[in-house]
Amino acid sequence: MEPCRSLGLLAGCLGLICLVVALSTDCWFVAVGPRGSAHSGLWPVNPKEPVRGYIKVTQSFMILAAVLGLVSVSFLVLSCVPSLCAPGCSPLVSCITGFSAALCNIVAMAVYTGERWSEVPSPEIQAFFGWSFILGWLSVVFLLCTGGLSLVAQCRGPLPGYERM
Repeated sequence: MEPCRSLGLLAGCLGLICLVVALSTDCWFVAVGPRGSAHSGLWPVNPKEPVRGYIKVTQSFMILAAVLGLVSVSFLVLSCVPSLCAPGCSPLVSCITGFSAALCNIVAMAVYTGERWSEVPSPEIQAFFGWSFILGWLSVVFLLCTGGLSLVAQCRGPLPGYERM
């Protein structure tokens, strides 16, 4: 297996792990005040409380990014195994879905960042983004690397006639 595919597969797995952990944890936004601290995530604790629109958009695009990331990693794995590699299982499919996952993730993170950044807390409360939020942005970097490395693997593909040998 060539290094670009290996690194792309590693980046895709790390991106997918970061994305799923960020999506499922509730430390996106942390507020510390004189009476204690609180944190929130994408999934509301109180089901009776209405969910804001930007949270729904972030949830939707993060889930779509996770599905596309899984498809990207799956096609990259299939392209590494010659006996499973069908004609359409090239690294190009992994590249397209990897970049699509990164784009969906960028949209989700940008919407969340823009909305949370504009909220002004009271002066006695210190608010900041938590580790789940950082993992969400880190997954963008890994998914972009997956798309880029898959593209390089596609361009460096096997020599003509290699499959017939």
